[in-house]
This record gives sequence, C-alpha cells and structure tokens, in this order.
Amino acid sequence: MNVFQENLWQSLPIPAFLLDPGDIIAEVNPAAESFLNASSRSVRGAPVFDILAIDAPLDDQFKRVRTDQSSLFMNNVDVGSGNTQPVNCNIQMAPMTSMPGFVLVLMEPRMIADRLGRSMSVKSAARSAIGMAEMLAHEIKNPLAGITGAAQLLSMNLAKEDLELTDLIVSETRRIVKLLEQVEQFGNLRPPERRAVNVHDLLDRARKSAAVGFAAHMKIVEEYDPSLPATWVDSDQMVQVFLNLLKNAAEAARGEPGQITIRTFYDMSLRLRRKDGTAALPLQVEIMDDGPGLPPEIAAEAFEPFVSGRENGTGLGLALVSKIISDHEGWVSVDSVPGRTVFRISLPVAPRGSGDGGNDKQKG
Repeated sequence: MNVFQENLWQSLPIPAFLLDPGDIIAEVNPAAESFLNASSRSVRGAPVFDILAIDAPLDDQFKRVRTDQSSLFMNNVDVGSGNTQPVNCNIQMAPMTSMPGFVLVLMEPRMIADRLGRSMSVKSAARSAIGMAEMLAHEIKNPLAGITGAAQLLSMNLAKEDLELTDLIVSETRRIVKLLEQVEQFGNLRPPERRAVNVHDLLDRARKSAAVGFAAHMKIVEEYDPSLPATWVDSDQMVQVFLNLLKNAAEAARGEPGQITIRTFYDMSLRLRRKDGTAALPLQVEIMDDGPGLPPEIAAEAFEPFVSGRENGTGLGLALVSKIISDHEGWVSVDSVPGRTVFRISLPVAPRGSGDGGNDKQKG
C-alpha cells in the first residue's frame, strides 16, 4: 500500500478484512482488531472461518464476488468470534481489481448505527423533557417548603403517637426536594472548562472516592493503557461522570460482593460526523461490572431521563452522564448481558500544544 492507501485503511471506522484467493486473512484494519479483540498479527494468515463465526453461507458469496467481479451486500447477519459476543452486522463484499482473487469484506455493526441514529432522534426530545422538569422543579420546591414548615409546626402540639405522621410528611417532602435538585442539575450545569488532562488521574480520583464509600463492598480492578495521550475535558465534570458510572456498577451488585473493572485503551474506530467535519474519539474508558445486567426493557433507553431499572431509582444519573459527555463532544454507550455490563466512554485527544496533562505520545 502507498501512504494514502495505508492512511485510508487505518482510518476506516468499521471492521475491514482483506482475504486472499483461499479465504485466508491477509490483513485487517484497527477497527477489525477491536471487533475481534485480537491483534492483526494473531489473525493474519488464518482461514477467515476459523476466526469469524458468521451465520450465513459466505463462502458461496465470496465465490460469486470473485467470479462476477461485482460487489455483494448482506444485511442483518450475526457475526462473532471466540473472543466476542455475536453482533448483528451489515456486510459488504467487493473484489480487489488490482489484486486478482482477493476480496475486501466490510462489516458494519448495526448496534453502532442504531445507537447513533437513536441518539440523534431522541436528543431534542430529551432536552425538552429536561427543560419541562426544570421548570416544574422550580415551581414545586416552594410549596414543598411550605408543607415541610407546616408539618414541623403541627408536630410541636401533637401527641407522641401522632408524631410519626408529621415525621413522614417531613421526610417525604425532603426526599422529593432532593429529587428536584437532581433535576435542576441539568439546567445549572455550566459549560465545560476543558483542558489537557490525564484521564487516569481523573479515574483514580473517582476510584478512591468510590472505594471508601458506596463501592466499599466491591473489588475494583484497573486495566490501564499507560501510553494514552491527554484528553480534552473538564476535570470536575468528568470525575462526576466516572463517579456516577462507578456508583451504578456498585449498586448493580445489590449489596453483595462483586467486581468492577476500569479499562482504558486506544481505538480509532469511532468517528462522529459534526457540522465542522468528522471527529475522532480514540480514547476509550470502560467501566464494567459483573452484576445481573440492565433489564432488557430499558437497555435501549438507559440514558434517557427518568428511566431506571432500580426500585426508587430516579433515572437521572445516567442521563446526567450522557449530557456531560455530549457537552464534551464525546460518546457514551452500554452493552449489557447478565453477568457483564460495560459502559464505554469515547473521548477526544487534547489538541497538540494544549499542555502536558498526561503522556504526550500521540497514537495513530
């Protein structure tokens, strides 16, 4: 490959496989390495069907591509490997005209496209819901304060056996006020003051706080890539994001011992299209727990306001995470099955010359 072809190959945001005439893997791109959870060196030279478990007769399709010298498309195909769960993909196959017998295979995981589309479609609706909630919160807090004061005055002249009722009124109104204050956080959250920072420093702050508090019953494991360059975030807001996700992971254990794994790595496969062009989000942070997983009925709506899988949950913690990450022009997603729930945050690299903030090594 020349330099342009190499850069194009490395930058493809979806998994790509180059197969030789015998359906042997000749090359994979970085997105495919991430998809397989394996390095290109370990899969190069292996028969493709030894590496990929594909729920479709692709060997016949490869023959058609080579014979007809034309592209083929297949939609909604489950693709997995020994290291990953099956993922529903759209697959495109095309002959390499300059390399007789070679076939290029592109796999677009549908979950990525579906999440991006869903995120864009619900964003304005979520903002409207939050705006309405903020207005209601402001209007409701004043009468609640009056109810609390009245109940406290009544308690001064009540018999002991009746005090339970006024105590209940006071405690419940205070609980509602706390809920309303959480709602108001969305409107009061200032724009992020971004600077170059080492994401591991922020994770350590959140981990230490969690370990002596709400996650004291959990084992926290760190799997950090020490070579990550600095990211471009508001430190306090990002610590709040990590604390919310760690708390969510700890609460998933329902008071029982469990494990939380914090993993960082570099992955160029996710790019978001914006008005000013396409932006890469290569810095990845995953917070994984071994709890029962998200209820299937809410998994697709986990980041929307007032959606919660826990009794007495407010459904605001993950919505706040989504808002902060969106304000940082990042991306957050979740994959959840019983025994394994992974929240993944994708962040940008700090602009060159923006400060030290971490390892100066720029990957990719």
